[in-house]
Amino acid sequence: MYYELNDILFVLQKANVEVVFTKKDGSERKMLCTLNEQFIPQEHKPKNTGTTKKNKDIVSVYDVEKKGWRSFNINSVKSVFLAMDDNRD
Repeated sequence: MYYELNDILFVLQKANVEVVFTKKDGSERKMLCTLNEQFIPQEHKPKNTGTTKKNKDIVSVYDVEKKGWRSFNINSVKSVFLAMDDNRD
């Protein structure tokens, strides 16, 4: 399935989102992530507001479970779910 970058960014800015994607090594990764500053601890909030992205297909997000910044390629996304309190496995 193909996901639009703007659609994913919109949801990430509103809530915690479960993104399933294929990593570079071919393995599948499920990540609970966000861009909503309400869910990002103060010490992990972005320090600059510049946009110095080199690759428009790479999305940088805050991994809520690993408590750090991670990224994924938009073209490798298999599914996107709005995270609820249902402890999705």
